[in-house]
Amino acid sequence: QVQLVETGGGLVQAGGSLRLSCAASGRIFNINSMGWHRQAPGKQRESVAIISTGGWTSYADSVKGRFTISRDNAQNTVYLQMDSLKPEDTADYYCNVRAGPVEYWGQGTQVTVSS
Repeated sequence: QVQLVETGGGLVQAGGSLRLSCAASGRIFNINSMGWHRQAPGKQRESVAIISTGGWTSYADSVKGRFTISRDNAQNTVYLQMDSLKPEDTADYYCNVRAGPVEYWGQGTQVTVSS
């Protein structure tokens, strides 16, 4: 059984930083990409950042220059360094792993940015 365990969410003031981690465990093969999505209250879930096995990255325009995604392929772990946080970054953040035709999701971690 595949599990994605996210850690690192919390409450931070605007301008502050947080680092999210997501560790994938279980029988998971041929990971193509790992990434982070977020969902704010009353809004649709949106992609924040994605990183491929080869290190290619993609970011939402709203977080470019402030967020950095990285991964440890040996540990099947993906990180999201979030700097210069804004109140509009407040959301539940979900880890996502794509392995071939299969997609896995974490349970979510809450990030709250106060003004």
